[in-house]
Amino acid sequence: MTETTRNGLSRRSLGTALGAIALAAPGARTAEAQQTTLRWWSPQTAPAQREAYNFQIRTFEEANPGVRVVFEATSDEGYPAQMAAAFGSGQVPSVVTHLPHFAVATYWQNGLLEPFNDVIDMIGTSNFYEGANRIYEITPGQYAGTGIGNSAANMMWLRKDLMQRAGIAAAPRTWDELRDACRKMQGGGIFGAPLPYARNSMTSLIFICFVHGAGGNIFSPDLEVTVDSDAFRNALEFYKSMRELCPPGATNYSWGESLTAFVAGATATGIYTGRVLANVAAQNPRNADNITCARYPTIAANVPHWTFNDFPSVMIPKVAPNIALAKRFAAHLFRADGYIRQLHAAPGHVLPVLKTISAMPQYQENALIQKYRAEVDLMSESAAAGHNLGWESPRHKPNTAAGRIIASHVLAEAVQRYVINNEPMAAVVSTTAQRLQQLMRG
Repeated sequence: MTETTRNGLSRRSLGTALGAIALAAPGARTAEAQQTTLRWWSPQTAPAQREAYNFQIRTFEEANPGVRVVFEATSDEGYPAQMAAAFGSGQVPSVVTHLPHFAVATYWQNGLLEPFNDVIDMIGTSNFYEGANRIYEITPGQYAGTGIGNSAANMMWLRKDLMQRAGIAAAPRTWDELRDACRKMQGGGIFGAPLPYARNSMTSLIFICFVHGAGGNIFSPDLEVTVDSDAFRNALEFYKSMRELCPPGATNYSWGESLTAFVAGATATGIYTGRVLANVAAQNPRNADNITCARYPTIAANVPHWTFNDFPSVMIPKVAPNIALAKRFAAHLFRADGYIRQLHAAPGHVLPVLKTISAMPQYQENALIQKYRAEVDLMSESAAAGHNLGWESPRHKPNTAAGRIIASHVLAEAVQRYVINNEPMAAVVSTTAQRLQQLMRG
């Protein structure tokens, strides 16, 4: 078996290359020493995505002789500590992609990011969907970053075959209908839902969706803490009632485990982005004709849906070397040939932010997008109206403390204390409110 390095070179190829460098003339070594290296960080590292990234790297290097781009993987749960270490040491990456918008807002507020206006101009302001960059204008006239895509991270995924077998005629609209449907479909080794109950970011982020699904907020539009509310209590109560319908291992679930549970057929419903489509097609194709999605239910039919869009972003640290080159590379990531490859690596998972790309036949003709046209359209529509803790509604001020709050796991801890530890509701709500107030003060 040929072993590969993280840069995609086989060990044999790498050895040959190193041997060639060792035998090269002194002038060649000088040229090598003068080579400029850019570092690209991202937590999105599935094999198909890495293939797309390698294409984008190769085309940029070909257009910029003497430049080398190195891809380095982060993770959804680990990036706060990794970024903190990078900023603390000054050894920052050149470009970072796919971090949530609320993290970008926090880094901007702390003076750690280079303004992104030049990159947006290179991409072409008119190519973006209208309003796509509004959440990045934290300081008037300056953009902290831009979106590399949209996401609808709390779509409800359903098994149509299990619904039919259980006599469920339509997708659940309310929490009571969801719980009833999960109970009917659970059995024979299949659980109702893969909700997370771990002390991690997924539990915090998904629980925020349930608070909004109860008609509440974590903060008021003026960023006052509002968790001492009926909505927050109702969300905790419902989340607790769902625990018996989730696999035993859900107390350790993060994004990967929750996704795998539905894709593998271990749960009747799922909660995730459109990555489900590609994963089912590749890993469990016998269920490919049985899956569909809907917006996640709310406490009552008169409470509107709330879609969690983390706005996967692109940003450039202020102290990154070769800033001008880093900006050119960031803009290059939106060039049609490479950007469409990125989007097609997991169709429906990251949705285009450029209207010019959405309209291209090369994007539309993807087999999975064609097969699941209704689902992709629903995710696109939902994501376009989506929000997150950094921007809970159009009425809310930007919350630049959102990244710090998610990293603290205060909301996941509230879930664990009430659901797993059976602590009194009043104590959980009171402590959570106090900790959120402290985090907002910095």
